[in-house]
Amino acid sequence: MTDEDLRLSPRTRTAELLAWAGEEGRPPVPDGALRTVLTLLELGGARLHDGWPELSSAQLEQLLYERLYLYVQPVDEPGAYEAYGEAVRLLIDRQRAARRLNAKRWERLHEEAEWQGEVLCGLLRRADLVTWPRLYTLLLRADGIDPADEGAVRAWLDGFRELPEEERLGRYATAPGLVAAEGQEEWDAARLLLVGMATDGARRLLEQGLMQRSYRNLAELTARGLPMPEELAGDFDGFEAAVEAEALRLYGEWTSPGLAALLVTEYPDLAPEPGPGDIEAYLAERGEPGEA
Repeated sequence: MTDEDLRLSPRTRTAELLAWAGEEGRPPVPDGALRTVLTLLELGGARLHDGWPELSSAQLEQLLYERLYLYVQPVDEPGAYEAYGEAVRLLIDRQRAARRLNAKRWERLHEEAEWQGEVLCGLLRRADLVTWPRLYTLLLRADGIDPADEGAVRAWLDGFRELPEEERLGRYATAPGLVAAEGQEEWDAARLLLVGMATDGARRLLEQGLMQRSYRNLAELTARGLPMPEELAGDFDGFEAAVEAEALRLYGEWTSPGLAALLVTEYPDLAPEPGPGDIEAYLAERGEPGEA
């Protein structure tokens, strides 16, 4: 089974959009931020026109206010956090140039992108919203480890695993770039569960988007009278495994390559996620109702 068969991840036309921006004399937008924005928009169900996602107010809010902070951990340097807002504004302007937006709608989307981009910068720094891949990316950088060096990352994880639990919790609490809300400075078992819940939910959301994209493309093949890939027709477990692997790959691309997969497959003790009954027990301890 290959991604060429399943067509899981978007084939973003990032280079073409950047070339257009250059021709228009626009300031450069970081390639990685733009590719991430285009990918998450398409996986979030945005309609495509000329190969690029079309933005609406709902899509913009979902991207900047609900999705990006789950997945990305920018380098903490001037302009890095704002790059995603710049990417969104570039896409808005491309829609306007293609006459897909009137002047009033173009202006409104720019206003929404401006304030929601500012909100995103705050969300990315909130310690209570961090996920395991994002948190460990921050810790790796703080210790001078190149997040792109998988061997160095693995060695660091081995060393971190040897630390006493209390020391590991202390490292989480002092991760640079994150701001804890008042009364939430300490890390305990409940806090670890919340990070695990956020990580599990973010990954499942990504997997769902990948599956839906694959189904849409396969439906087009069927509509054209072309056969469904043999692998998918007879091996749904293989399809699910391919989706899970691609979700982990993307998560690593946006934080530290290979890290998300390592945390799931080889170091789950360092990145615990909720098991059966954990969420219900947590809610019961807090006196909150669970699912009926």
